[in-house]
Amino acid sequence: MERCPQILSSAGGPGGCLGRGYAPGVAAGDPISYLTLQSGTDVLSSDGERIGVVEHVLGDEATGIFDGIIIDIKLGPGGLRFVDAPDVGALHESAVALEVPSAEIERLPKPEPSPAVMEHHGVEDSESQLEGKLRRA
Repeated sequence: MERCPQILSSAGGPGGCLGRGYAPGVAAGDPISYLTLQSGTDVLSSDGERIGVVEHVLGDEATGIFDGIIIDIKLGPGGLRFVDAPDVGALHESAVALEVPSAEIERLPKPEPSPAVMEHHGVEDSESQLEGKLRRA
């Protein structure tokens, strides 16, 4: 079994595990809930590169379940990407660790605005799970 590198908490002690590929001793602060994750927090790939910042946190208010995040990977327009919750490895005060390598970040889906639904005709009009998450972004 591979040992997971530890990060440092804001107090200097162990703050948790960022996942495979992260350098030991990365100062990312204490682990946090998605409810306290702030826009502008650094986002790190699974191979340890800073690939952008958190733009928006997605959660289902009715169930209290974390759905994922929208990240901004470049300055200017066109840099927003959706990261589904299973691809988010850890949330910390100063960084979000993804389970996605930096080489695959550009392949993450772009969030798109969803038009309002005027009528619902059953299964054929139902949105996918991903479309629902992006609509709530």
